[in-house]
Order: sequence, then C-alpha cells, then structure tokens
Amino acid sequence: MLINFFLELKKARIPVSITELLHLHDVLKARLVYADIDEFYYLSRMTMVKDERHYDKFDRAFGAYFKGLEDLAGMLAALIPDEYLRREFEKTLTPEELEKIKSLGGLEKLIEAFKREVEEAARGEGKEKDKEGKGRNGRGKEGDDRKGKKRRGKRTWDKRDYKAYDDNIELGTRGLKISLRRLRKLARTGAEEEFDIDTTIDKTAKAGGLLDIIMRPERRNTVKVLLLLDNGGSMDAHVKVCEELFSAARSEFKHLETYYFHNFIYDGLWKEHNRRMSERLDTFDILHKYSHDYKVIFVGDATMAPYEITHSGGSVEHWNEEAGAIWIQRMMDTFDKVIWINPTPQDTWEYSTSVALTKKLVDDQMYPLTIRGIENGMNYLSK
Repeated sequence: MLINFFLELKKARIPVSITELLHLHDVLKARLVYADIDEFYYLSRMTMVKDERHYDKFDRAFGAYFKGLEDLAGMLAALIPDEYLRREFEKTLTPEELEKIKSLGGLEKLIEAFKREVEEAARGEGKEKDKEGKGRNGRGKEGDDRKGKKRRGKRTWDKRDYKAYDDNIELGTRGLKISLRRLRKLARTGAEEEFDIDTTIDKTAKAGGLLDIIMRPERRNTVKVLLLLDNGGSMDAHVKVCEELFSAARSEFKHLETYYFHNFIYDGLWKEHNRRMSERLDTFDILHKYSHDYKVIFVGDATMAPYEITHSGGSVEHWNEEAGAIWIQRMMDTFDKVIWINPTPQDTWEYSTSVALTKKLVDDQMYPLTIRGIENGMNYLSK
C-alpha cells in the first residue's frame, strides 16, 4: 500500500524520496497511528512533505489515492477473510452458543452482521444519537467528541486549507512574503539591539562565570529594490494581487522604492498610483538617482498594442518622443538585474505579440505571478 501511495505522490510532482518512505514505514511500525485515516493523513504529510507549498498537491494526491475510505477500519474489514473470522468465532464461542448461532441461520449470517456493524461504526455513531441532538459527550448534535467530529465533518484532506501554498497558482500576501524572502542579503547594521547568546556564553565562561551580556546589531535585509507597477486599463483586473505583492514587498525589503507607469515605461513615471500629469517624474532622473545594484522588478500584464512598445507616440496618454523599447533598454543598461512579473497565466503569453516583445526586451526574464514564478525571479535577482 505504501509503495503505491508513494508513487501517487511522485505522480503529483511532490519531491519525496525513499528516505521519507522508509521513515513513514518506521513510524507506522511503532504504531503511532492505527486504524484512523485522519491521523494517518497528518502523520504521512508530516513525514513525506518538507515544504508547505506542496501541501495542496499532497491533499489532492491523498484524496485521489484513498478515495471512498472514511476510516482505515473499513478497509481492514474488507480485507479480513471469512475463514479467519470463522476460526476466531469458533475459538471464543461455547458449544451452546454455536448451537444458538446455527438456529439463527448459521455463522455466515453472523459474519455478515459483523461486517455491517463495522461499516456502520466507520460511518458514525448511528442515527439515533443524531436524532436526539447530542453527541457522545452530551454537548449537542455536533458535540466536541474527537471521533464524532472527524466522522461527521468533512474529511480533512478534502478541505484543502493550503490552496494558496500551491506553487503554480496565484497567491496571497503570506505566500508572496515567503517567496520574496529568497531575495535576501543579510547584514548586521545599526544599533546593537539583539541579544547575542553565543558570544555571551563564551564571554561569561572566560570570565569565570561572571555574567557578561553581549548585544549586537540585528540582521537586516540589505537588498535594494526598485518596484515599477503598471496601473490602470487592463491591469484593473489584477488590482488585488498587485496590492498583495506591494504589501509583501514593503514588509520584506527595507530599501524599497516604488513607481507607477501605464502599459509601458516611457519618459515619465509616478510616485502615486493616481498618476497626475502635474506630478510626473522624469525617468532620466530616476535612472541617475539609484545605483546600479538596485534590483528592478516590473509588474504588468504587458498587454497592449505592439506599437505602444515599438514606436514614438505609442503611449495612449501622452506623446512620447522615444519608443518604450528604448526606455526599457536604458533600464537594462543601467541596472545589473531586471525582471518582469506578469499576473496573466503563463500559458496565454504565446498568443500576445506585446507580451512576446516585452519578454524579449528583458532578456526573457519574465515570470508569472505564482509562488514558483516569484521564487524563480528572486533566485535570478539574487545571483
């Protein structure tokens, strides 16, 4: 059974190895769980899955493999041979009891009744208590009896509480933070505010037990990020996820500068999302303001008419003297690392000429706005 379960996880592209399989086998031999599908679910997930982004894949694979099983007891009952049951009954029953069983229809009838009892036990505590409106502990229909809860409620793996962790779907702020953390360059700077336990122990030992408390600066992410967000038009459909990305980036990067553009970058950018023409900033000033080691992240769907990228006057809001492609090239020449994050599904990119043009202009460093996409983008920026 475990071999086929292991293969099902591999099929779901969960990175499991023989080591995890043997570990699961060992804990099952130790009887940490027995005849309880929910407890086996938690144990196997803890043993086999090392990264929470694979939890949703695990839930789907687990549900597919154990489809229809509410409790391992039901599976065990289905596997018990009739002959084994017959021998066990005959060992425990007296001659008088065997005669009574014979008068009731024989041992076969009793075995069938026994199997029905096991199946009913696996489904719950029976209809009578539900009608009475109380569980085993008398606290109402739902009760808080552990087994009653699990039997009446939805199966744990079918709840799929970890959809947002899947590395191929759009994600929320928490998942974004986890992914953005791949772009880190930690250094101890600033005031000495953090307790240095290792050095304190060392100094105290050398002082013959006289306590010598040592403080040190907190480690901070020193990576500098320039975030450029497309705003308005077709991007209105992606406002929520872009807001989450901005929130996550602001919490993860101490040195973060944010600007807005519409459709494509030209001779002006904005500090505020409402993009008032009177508040437009010269793109040349921004190119000269920030050092080359800033990591540049464009966020936009890159969906527009191709001439908006390739021609002067292509902007839909003002006359641009130079094509957007020229301004992107200046960004590429000024900064060491530039990527483009696209919130539209990656499998649609090939059908858009403007997306293909934009992807080529950033040296193919375009990534989808998914956990895996963000992680791949951060890995590129951190090299």
